[in-house]
Amino acid sequence: MGMCCSIHASPSENQNAKQLTDDERVAVSRLLHYLDNRDGVDFFSGDPLSSLATLVYSDNVELQRSAALAFAEITEKCVKPVSKDTIQPIIELLKNSDVDIQRSAGAALGNLAVNNANKQLIVELNGLEPLIKLMGSPNLEVQCNVVGCMTNLATHEGNKAKIATSGALVPLINLAKSSDRRVQRNATGALLNMTHSDANRKKLVDAGAIPVLVSLLSTTDPDVQYYCTTALSNIAVDPENRIELAKSEAVVIPSLINLLEPFSTPRVRCQATLALRNLASDLTFQSSIVESGGLPYLLDLLKSHSANLVLAAVACIRNISIHPENENVIVGKGFLPPLVDLLDKFDNEEIQCHAVSTLRNIAATSENNKMKIAKTGAIEKCKNLINKVSPTVQSDFTAFLAVLALDENLKPLLCKVGIIEVLIPLTHVNNIEIQGNSAAALGNLSSKLGNYDPYVKAWSEPDGGIKDFLLSFLKSEEPTFEHIATWMMLQLLESGDPRLLQLFKDTPEFKEQISKFAFGRNSQTEGSGSEADSLTYKSRRAVPALASRVYSYF
Repeated sequence: MGMCCSIHASPSENQNAKQLTDDERVAVSRLLHYLDNRDGVDFFSGDPLSSLATLVYSDNVELQRSAALAFAEITEKCVKPVSKDTIQPIIELLKNSDVDIQRSAGAALGNLAVNNANKQLIVELNGLEPLIKLMGSPNLEVQCNVVGCMTNLATHEGNKAKIATSGALVPLINLAKSSDRRVQRNATGALLNMTHSDANRKKLVDAGAIPVLVSLLSTTDPDVQYYCTTALSNIAVDPENRIELAKSEAVVIPSLINLLEPFSTPRVRCQATLALRNLASDLTFQSSIVESGGLPYLLDLLKSHSANLVLAAVACIRNISIHPENENVIVGKGFLPPLVDLLDKFDNEEIQCHAVSTLRNIAATSENNKMKIAKTGAIEKCKNLINKVSPTVQSDFTAFLAVLALDENLKPLLCKVGIIEVLIPLTHVNNIEIQGNSAAALGNLSSKLGNYDPYVKAWSEPDGGIKDFLLSFLKSEEPTFEHIATWMMLQLLESGDPRLLQLFKDTPEFKEQISKFAFGRNSQTEGSGSEADSLTYKSRRAVPALASRVYSYF
């Protein structure tokens, strides 16, 4: 091996060799033999490791240099869990003042830090301290190697909190600004690895990471772009961090939108979109994404053939659609058809949920938008899909239908396509959200319908019809369900349709249950604190008065 032949290859080195101790001469001889006949040799134990250690702890800098080079080459070709007897000498080499030794030792430790067990052991053996010190080295090779090692160490969950409190964050942030692309990549990669817990994210923000990460969004290096967009996406998960990010809003939003361009790599486009999604948890960012021209790029991503890009884009537009002032803009930009197309994305229920939730947000405050959604065929598609999708998607579908059922102009269409017959069985499923949403949709649809033929027709069928659904909710002892059922009974009775009145009277259980609500329990029970604000408490308070009005029809 060339790097170790130097200890005896030249006259000057032969002179050094005369100064070697007997133990050092033996160690050099044995090590050269092992390196020249390395098949089957384990350099991490026994005599090979002992020979390396002898060189490490020598007072001869050439031997130390050779040991560091040997460790670097060996670990590049063979990485496996090793003992402290291997790691401790390499950490010792990191403390050496010789730049060549620092560089090789940093490379060796970084190679070993690919292995999970080694990552933990390096930190336990106090490897962070010399690594942090060497991050301040003026030598770019040393910087690159020690920061690369730190990047690997930071992927271990048990190390992250220790790194965050070790004093490493500020040097890493400074090196992220390096003019050397390799150093910059390693530093931003390490910062990214530190963003997977809220406590560490807070420490990063406090250390000044946000302005640096934001400034690096404009870099042309795709790896640095990816590390920075992903780190910012993770940081933006926390509300308090979004407050800090708002200080850079004028830069961060346009920079992220710029990364949505097709010239960016797919993974950068995806992470930039996810960063925008997380930022769009706040109203301020919901507005600024639209104002900065982000919608056309998100629309293009919705039509992508990549499921990851589609998911990121539809999740982002869902958050943006929460802002009431964005609803009409989203509709005007042509989002409705692709959103409706995503409803039957059976291979990805997250996409389905985000798509239908976006439609629900858009429909929530505008009758005009409800009509536009209906014209896309969304109602028919929901009706046809609702029994084919997962319970999670069913919950969102039924919530969407409950919103549409509030619109008087859409009620006839909802009845015509058979929504009532689809919703009734869902009020009996073993999922409280689906039950509640389905019942709410039926209740909303029952108010001021005009023609109540569909409810009369569905009185007993399917699955026991309206009758069994209402009775099961009235007997559920769940205040919200009792509230929905009592309110819906009132809508049906106030319709003035004599057929419905007779159907209720023909089932004595209705009068019996309603009388319990109206007269059988104390309606003045007071709540306190969060209980008084809860939906359950409000339902409990509302039911007696509604029940009294219903009872008057019997």
